[in-house]
Amino acid sequence: MLSIFTIILLISLVVFPALMLCFSYPISHKLSMFWSNYIPGYCARVFFAILKFYRGVDYIADEEGKKNLPEQFLVISNHQSLLDIILFFRYFGGKKPRFVAKDALGKVPMVGKMLRTQGHCMIPRKGGASVAMHSLEKFGQRVLANKQNPIIFPEGTRSKTGELGQFYSAGFRRLEETVKLPVVVCALEGGWKLSNLGQLLKNLKRGAYKVKILKVYDAPESKEDEKKILEESKVLIQEQLNVWRA
Repeated sequence: MLSIFTIILLISLVVFPALMLCFSYPISHKLSMFWSNYIPGYCARVFFAILKFYRGVDYIADEEGKKNLPEQFLVISNHQSLLDIILFFRYFGGKKPRFVAKDALGKVPMVGKMLRTQGHCMIPRKGGASVAMHSLEKFGQRVLANKQNPIIFPEGTRSKTGELGQFYSAGFRRLEETVKLPVVVCALEGGWKLSNLGQLLKNLKRGAYKVKILKVYDAPESKEDEKKILEESKVLIQEQLNVWRA
């Protein structure tokens, strides 16, 4: 019963701002931007506070690793749940994180409007690789102009079991070649246990949602550098997952 109560409480947390976002989206970009920032900003902090208070689910973040971050950077990370977006907003906060996501999320009323308003990258399912690469290039130009920090999940999709999947290079390489930013490698753990309602009811107790910066690379100068970063980052993330799970 307590898990159900917690889920109801979490849903209630976003109902009002979600309604305000849906209402303001077609009529005022300024208002929709306010609510789009409010939801992942304020609501993300309260979200993890509720999980901690009612179910003992800890938010465990490597705050030390953030102290020497460059002004702008590109994040690559493993991907376990839609809640990863909330986690990274909580973690990077004022760094203005912006995500590369599939356009299917645009069909989710609150999420789609928030992502569009804030200028995240919505990769079209249709149109092939050339359309996807063009979307990433435009996104890269946008984050540079607005002093934002892009986040990309090289797996391309969420891991339902928490196991690390294959890393695809095309998206990362096109984005990095556009932005030419230092690359921050992050690992996260715990989201796969909370990725749907059934798992929420089962696993919403005495767990943890963890995030840690593993390494910061200088901006790669060649395709070989990009390949090396992607290969090493997968190894680093897997090693960190092994440590957490041990």
